[in-house]
Amino acid sequence: MSKHSNREKILAEGLRVVHERGFAGASVRDIVQAAGVPQGSFTNHFASKEAFGLEIIDRYLATARETMRQTLLDDSRPPLDRLAAYIDAGKNRLNQDHMRNGCLFGNFTAEASEHSEAIRRRLLEVFAEIEHALAHCLHAAVTAGELPPGFACDDIAAFLLSSLQGANLLAKAQRDPAPVERLKRLLFTTILR
Repeated sequence: MSKHSNREKILAEGLRVVHERGFAGASVRDIVQAAGVPQGSFTNHFASKEAFGLEIIDRYLATARETMRQTLLDDSRPPLDRLAAYIDAGKNRLNQDHMRNGCLFGNFTAEASEHSEAIRRRLLEVFAEIEHALAHCLHAAVTAGELPPGFACDDIAAFLLSSLQGANLLAKAQRDPAPVERLKRLLFTTILR
């Protein structure tokens, strides 16, 4: 088996294991066992568990970017429809495991950002990218006449990011999508009216 395929297996299975058990709760042994590779493979490919953590954040971000591209950043669709589709896509992703695992970014923020400055800084970049995509969509809604001129797009994007992360965390704790559904309902019936 090639070195590259071992690396790929460690990343794919490691992401799954860390998402299920948390970064601290997933040992290197757990990760290599799930990947079916020798323990030495991990140290051959990753300088540290922190370096591995940064790579799985980027792997999860690739999926998040694809979702943003198909929803928030898809300028061929009405902006508020895109925003609703983005929230639904996130809820559907979380629901694949009945809300057990939550959002990997939120999990890392709660768990690893105080132990790793590199992970904390990377998460800030990730959240800034998501917030920017949300703001892009809200600005497009103003341009399209779906929201009033002078709407506080950047502030609402920041509010929405933190609200979604909180709703995801509650959905994980409750094992129920209701917090995300409530956020979406209130967003469209109150904040974006």
